[in-house]
Amino acid sequence: MRIETTNFLDDLDRVAQNRAAMADEISAIAATLQQVETESAGASGQLGLEREIEDLTNAGEILKAGVFRLLVLGDMKRGKSTFLNALLGENLLPSDVNPCTALLTVLKYGTEKRVTIHFNDGKSPLQTDFRTFKEQYTIAPEEAKTLEQNNQQAFPDISHAVVEYPLALLEKGVEIVDSPGLNDTEARNELSLGYIHNCHAILFVMRSTQPCTLGERRYLENYIKDRGLSVFFLINAWDQVKESLIDPDDAEELAQAESKLRRVFRSNLAEYCNIDGYDLYNERLFEISAIQALRRRIKNPDANLDGTGFPEFLAALNTFLTQERAVSEMRKARTLARQAQHRVQESIDLRIPLLDQDLQELKQRIDSVEPEFQKLSEIRDRFRDEIRQLEDKKARAIADSFRTYLMGMEATFEQDFLKYQPNELQFFDFFSESKRERFNAKSQQGFQQYLNDKCAAWALTADQELKAAFSELSQRAEQHGASYSEVTAQISEKMTGIQARLHSSEKEESAPSWAKWAMGLFSLSRGNLAGAALAISGFDFGTVTLNLVATVGVAFLFGSILGPFGVLLAGLAIGAFQADDARQRFAKAVKKELVHYLPSVAQEQWQPIYHSVQECFEAYEDGIIQRIDDDIQSRKSELDNLVQQKESRQIDRDVEVDRLMKVRSQIDQHCDRVESIYRSLLG
Repeated sequence: MRIETTNFLDDLDRVAQNRAAMADEISAIAATLQQVETESAGASGQLGLEREIEDLTNAGEILKAGVFRLLVLGDMKRGKSTFLNALLGENLLPSDVNPCTALLTVLKYGTEKRVTIHFNDGKSPLQTDFRTFKEQYTIAPEEAKTLEQNNQQAFPDISHAVVEYPLALLEKGVEIVDSPGLNDTEARNELSLGYIHNCHAILFVMRSTQPCTLGERRYLENYIKDRGLSVFFLINAWDQVKESLIDPDDAEELAQAESKLRRVFRSNLAEYCNIDGYDLYNERLFEISAIQALRRRIKNPDANLDGTGFPEFLAALNTFLTQERAVSEMRKARTLARQAQHRVQESIDLRIPLLDQDLQELKQRIDSVEPEFQKLSEIRDRFRDEIRQLEDKKARAIADSFRTYLMGMEATFEQDFLKYQPNELQFFDFFSESKRERFNAKSQQGFQQYLNDKCAAWALTADQELKAAFSELSQRAEQHGASYSEVTAQISEKMTGIQARLHSSEKEESAPSWAKWAMGLFSLSRGNLAGAALAISGFDFGTVTLNLVATVGVAFLFGSILGPFGVLLAGLAIGAFQADDARQRFAKAVKKELVHYLPSVAQEQWQPIYHSVQECFEAYEDGIIQRIDDDIQSRKSELDNLVQQKESRQIDRDVEVDRLMKVRSQIDQHCDRVESIYRSLLG
C-alpha cells in the first residue's frame, strides 16, 4: 500500500470540493438575502435579515479558508521531523541525526517553495531559503539540554516559521504544525500546546526504544488528559525492536519483546484513547518506522509502504478527518443555512398577510403586540441575570479552589517533591563547590516543574468546572429559546390573524438563532462554549501556571535554602548520610521556605483568576445579549419598515407577493443544494 493511495488523497480532495461547494452555497444565500433587503427597501420594506447576512457571510469565509490542521507533538529526538518528511514524501524538514527542530513550524500549501520566519516583537517577517532554514534554526541536543537546564528558549525573539510547499497532501487542504521537543522550556511548551484547540488532531510521536518516559507521561497528564482531544499515538522506530535483540532472527524472542512493549504502551496510553466510553486504542495507536518509509518515498514517491505502519495510520486518519471531522463541520453549516431559511419563511409568512391591511389597522395591530415584545425583553433579561449569577458563583468558586489548592500543597509537598529533585548523581554535586551551581540550577528547574505540574492538575479541574457551567447555560438557553419562539409565534398570530405554524418538524430549526449560538451549535472553530468564551476573552488557564511559576520562581531562590541545608548536612556523620535521607531533608528545607510564600501568592493570584473567569462569562453574555437585542430590533424594524412604506407609497400587492415567493424559492433551492452536498459527504 502506498502513502498516496487512491483513498486518502481522493477522499481529502472530495472533502475539499464539498467544503468549497458548501461555502459557495452559504455565500450565495448571504448574497441573496442582501439583494432581498436592497430590493425590499424600495418595495414593502426590509425584512430585518442583517444578522443572518453577517453570520452566513462569516461562515462562508470560514469554510473557504478551511483546512484540516494536524499538530505534531513529542519529546526531542523521537523522529517527528523524519515522520513528517515521510508523510510529505520529501526530505523537507531538518531531520539529521544530531540537530533538533528549534522552531514551531507550520507547513501549508504554496505554489512556490518558501520559508517565512515570524517574530514576537512586531518586526516584519523574514523570508529565507530551505538550506538557511535547516542550518540556522536547528540546534544540537547538547545545546537543547543546556537551554532546558537554564530555562531558556533557543530563539526567544521568534514566534514561528511558515513553510509553504507545492505538495499534494498540503494541496488537498491539510496543514501541519511541527513543534519543538516537549522537553524544551515551559514557555516553548505553552506555545506548542497553545495550538492544540485550533487543530483537528494531535499526532503524538513516541519511540519504541524509550517507551513512555516520565516527561511524556507528564505532558499527557497535564495537557492531553480529559480535554476531549483527538490524539493519534505514533510509536516510531518499531523496526529497531528487532535490531536490539541478541538474535534478530529469533522469531520467538522478537514476539516476546514486541508483546512486552505493547503491554507497556497500552498500560500508559489506553486512558487517552477512551472517548465517551468507547475504547479507540486500536484506532489511535500505530507502530511505525518513519525512516524506512522516508527512504522508500525518497526513491519512489509511490513506493509500497507495507511494513512501515503508515498505511494503517493513514487509513485511520483518513476516516477521522474525512468522515468524522468533515461531517461535523458541514453539519454546522447546514444548520446555519436551515436557520436562515426558517427566518426568511417566517418573515415572508408575516409580511404577505400584512400587505392586505390598511395603514390604520396595521398600526393598531403593531400596538397590540407591544406586550409580546416586552415579554421578549423579559426573557432576555432573565437569561442575562442567570448568566451573571452563574458568573459570580463560578468565578468565586474557581478562584477559591485555587487558593485552597495552593495552600494544600504544604501537606503533600515532601512526598510530591521527591521525584522532582536532581537525580542521585547530580544530588551529590552539592558537596562539590565547583558543581554546586549545577545542583542549584537542577533544583530550581525541578521546583518549577513541580509547580507547573501542580498548577496543570488544578487547571484541568477548573477547566472542567467552567465547561460544566457553560453546559448549564446551554441548557438554559434552550429553555429560554423555546419560550422566546412561543412569544414570536404569538406576535405573528396577533398580527396576521393566522395561527402560527412551524416550517420544520425538527426542534433545532424552530429555535431562534441567538439560542443556537448560545447553545454552541454554530461554532465552526471551537468545540465547546467554554473554549469559545476563553478564546474571545483571551484567557487560558495555562497562563495561571506561567504566572505562578514566574511569581514564585523569581522570588524563590535556592541559594537562600542551600545555606541552612548545607549546615544541616555538615552536621551529619558521614556514615549516617544516605541519599534518601538527604533528599527527605532537602524536601523539608524547601518546604520550610515555600510555606512563607504560599499565603501571599495564593492571595495575589485570587483576584486575577476571579476576573479572568468573569471575563469569560462577560464575553459570552455580550455576544448573546447583543444577538437577542438584534433579533428583537429586527422584528420591530420589520413591522416599522412596512408602515413607512405604506405611508410613503402605494404597494402593488401582487407584484410584491410574487417577488417574496421568488425569494423563498431561491433560498429553498440553495438549501436543497446544501442538503445535497451534506448527503454526498455522508456517502
